[in-house]
Amino acid sequence: MTIDLRPVRTELLGSVLVMTLDRPAARNAINREVATALSVALDHLEKRPELTAGVLTGAGGHFCAGMDLKAFPSEGIPVVGQLGLAGLTRRARTKPLIAAVEGYAVAGGFELALACDLIVAGESAQFGLPEVQRGLIAGEGGAIRLPQRLPHHLAMELLLTGDPMPAATAFGHGLVNRLVPDGAALTTALTLATRISRNAPLALAAVQQIVRAVTEADAFALQDPLYHKVSASVDAREGALAFSEKRPPRWQGR
Repeated sequence: MTIDLRPVRTELLGSVLVMTLDRPAARNAINREVATALSVALDHLEKRPELTAGVLTGAGGHFCAGMDLKAFPSEGIPVVGQLGLAGLTRRARTKPLIAAVEGYAVAGGFELALACDLIVAGESAQFGLPEVQRGLIAGEGGAIRLPQRLPHHLAMELLLTGDPMPAATAFGHGLVNRLVPDGAALTTALTLATRISRNAPLALAAVQQIVRAVTEADAFALQDPLYHKVSASVDAREGALAFSEKRPPRWQGR
């Protein structure tokens, strides 16, 4: 069964819901339309008792290039209510979710992957949080979750330089669960999701609740005043404009 929530496609494979970001021409960048559609798909996963797990992936050989910077000046950050970026990064989920990553998972795209429970990546995949290069910060879980998943100084290098990390390096540090040949991320993620789905739903939900309580308690509340200040700054708009105009940004420090 397939549900068309353009620009997000969903397909039910057994008891696993596959959600595919489907803006390949924009490397699946998240605008308001994508955010709303993915949030609806995640609601669908949570509410249907016959669904036991989800897989999130992207069309066209890339996972997600993050927030659509061309839409940012008019749409702002594409969060959905209190659920975070694309309705995922702050959602209190009860069902396991696996990111199947090919190509780029950068900025908000990396934050979507970090919000998942497991990550499967193709060998050529790239991860990165380049927000500081655009006058922003990785405020939808990147700055909170990445230092929990990588050695401190490596996480800080990624956050402060904005430089990308190859999938092989991410796998070597335990950030990626499975490193597979390019094109095989979705198949491997489905195998893992099916394996997880054999287990007791109440136990799976409890594990996620416990882990979130231990690792993310109050972190967003402490971060958000800084996050909103930076997002509303002159430099944030300049970063998005410079990206759109393909030129170096001219920072003003305000």
